[in-house]
Amino acid sequence: MKILIAAAGSLGDTLPFVALGRALQHRGHDVQLFGSESYAGHAAGLPFTPVLSAADSDALLRDPRVTDPRRGMALIAEIFAATLPEAFEAMRAAVIPGQTLAVGSTLAFSTRLLKDALGVPTATVHLAPSVFRSVHAPPQLGPRDVLGSLPASLQRAAWWLVDRLVLDRLFARPFNAYRRQLGLAPVDRLFGAWLHQADLTLGMFPHWFAPPLPDWPAGLVCTGFPLYDGCDVYPLPPALAAFLDAGEPPVGFTSGTANATSHDFFAASAAACALGGRRGLLITKIGAQLPARLPPGVLHVPYAPFSQLLPRLAAFVHHGGIGTTSQALRAGVPQLVRPMAYDQFDNAHQVQRLGVGNRLLTGDYEPAAVARALDRLTADPALQARCAEVAVWCREDGRAVSAARDAVLALSLRISCC
Repeated sequence: MKILIAAAGSLGDTLPFVALGRALQHRGHDVQLFGSESYAGHAAGLPFTPVLSAADSDALLRDPRVTDPRRGMALIAEIFAATLPEAFEAMRAAVIPGQTLAVGSTLAFSTRLLKDALGVPTATVHLAPSVFRSVHAPPQLGPRDVLGSLPASLQRAAWWLVDRLVLDRLFARPFNAYRRQLGLAPVDRLFGAWLHQADLTLGMFPHWFAPPLPDWPAGLVCTGFPLYDGCDVYPLPPALAAFLDAGEPPVGFTSGTANATSHDFFAASAAACALGGRRGLLITKIGAQLPARLPPGVLHVPYAPFSQLLPRLAAFVHHGGIGTTSQALRAGVPQLVRPMAYDQFDNAHQVQRLGVGNRLLTGDYEPAAVARALDRLTADPALQARCAEVAVWCREDGRAVSAARDAVLALSLRISCC
């Protein structure tokens, strides 16, 4: 089969599809990955086609709206509308009729266009559970659990209003305009049931992280966390290994790869280390976000494979991206999550529910508050034991990539039999 994989989002959103692509390639299939040019170096040998230029990606990261829970979705919608035609045309050019499958992440709607315009069988892969709407346990998409306090009827009405007033205006209008150019009928409420109506819908997270609910999509296949970080391509840098060997386990800090505007976060993190007498690691490729001078014992590292780094930390402070969160769960390290937007609030909720960390909102992220939170996390033996327990669950769920591969190949088998 020719298998076209579209990954929209940050590096953490792209690496699971690299892992899946490699697994499919090892089975002898012709795999082609489509994504941001900025992550081409992480494709690990897969044929790669950029559908978002490095310059446009850099501009996105530097836009202050990218971490704004209110304005961020509008920015994502702008990028979505601007890149959709190029992504679709690039993928359409690679289609071999009758021999092609398409796999796409949540917002990679180019794969759904392949299905509707060309009849290409399609799998949609959701990396985080926050995309599933439920009246039983609604996802937390902001600092407060507003939906969870409402009865089911009002929850459904709230989702209808969100779709009509926000999401359809931002996403459905440009999407349906492009569909009309292709001779396709418009789609209503993209982020409702339609989002999960591919030939195969995968959730790449385990049941224990987000237990399936009665009103989740029928036929959903949950595989577990993919937990691939490219450590075979980017090993632990020698200077970082030496730093880790030179003293007590440090605290790691990252705001993710999807923004370049976390100056306040890194300044407060460095100050918290100085205040608490801790060693620290500030992890970002964009060093301009860092203070001009770092305290003694605090090191900046552009990148490190989390599978190698996180088990050696005393605690890990991060934004709550699903890839980062899952790597911290596997490492068994206490987590302090500072969510900013998107699925991060829901992932932070799951971390707290599991008893492996706490949440500190952006407005409360001050040096003294961070130092106190780290003291509590690192001095709590019950939390440490819970982290170790959940880490075992992660290791026991180690077949996520092969499970996703097998589900995609079962789809290809079903298609070939027809």
